Amino acid sequence: MLILGSKSPRRKALLEGLDIQFTVRTIDIDETYPETLQSEEVPLYIAKMKADAFCDLTKEDTLLTADTVVIVDGKILGKPADREEAIAMLQSLQNRTHTVVTGICLRRQDKIIKLKDITKVHVSTLSTNEIEYYVDTYKPYDKAGAYGIQEWFGYIAIDHIEGSYFNVMGLPTHIVYKAIKSLDSSK
Repeated sequence: MLILGSKSPRRKALLEGLDIQFTVRTIDIDETYPETLQSEEVPLYIAKMKADAFCDLTKEDTLLTADTVVIVDGKILGKPADREEAIAMLQSLQNRTHTVVTGICLRRQDKIIKLKDITKVHVSTLSTNEIEYYVDTYKPYDKAGAYGIQEWFGYIAIDHIEGSYFNVMGLPTHIVYKAIKSLDSSK
């Protein structure tokens, strides 16, 4: 049985798209990480912490946890706390390329697979009115970097990406699928 250890509706929808049966279980954890950790390693560290919080797995269970961050100039942009922070984040992404990294942890009682995927995202320039419209209409407070590529912002502001579109949504389905297959074949 596959267990998705995530509250993210996007991860749930993406996993459903793989036609894999799963259940959703969540445990709240403190997502604090060591300041000495490289930015690109943070989502993998947090995904592993999320997996470690599940201590009641049976030998039939496979747990999938993940974390996604947006990185610009080496700084992690998490989920915005409010409207002003969301607007500031989106302004900082304009007319430049940033990095989206998702860390994934697949865990069974006897085995852990840790993976990460990296996508480069180029955002064009938007007016203040466009940014405010997006924030006020879509309220992207549950999204790293204050945007969803699958929403209006992605339709109008993302010039191009290098890497997985689904990684930017929060779950690089292509590597998750391969990892699950490799676990199943190693039984």
